[in-house]
Amino acid sequence: MAKFHVKKGDEVVILAGAEKGKRGKLINVDTKSGRVVVEGLKMIKRHTRKSQQHPQGAIVEREGTIHGSNVMAAEKFDARATKRGAAAPAKA
Repeated sequence: MAKFHVKKGDEVVILAGAEKGKRGKLINVDTKSGRVVVEGLKMIKRHTRKSQQHPQGAIVEREGTIHGSNVMAAEKFDARATKRGAAAPAKA
């Protein structure tokens, strides 16, 4: 099992992509593929089959994955911003 720089439950900042600059809590970390799931970010629509719970089928919206290199622990990000002289961004 590979070591990862963030853990489940940590608050992270997205460094790249469409969600750049947003913050969220880690829901899941997949060390094998190197991807993470952040609460409320990178939402995708998932079409589900008919089932007992959804007799007509449904379109469920859930979080997608982000590559681990595109996230940084929020406290480390804030420390870096302070060190460079920029004001720390407000919490979302």
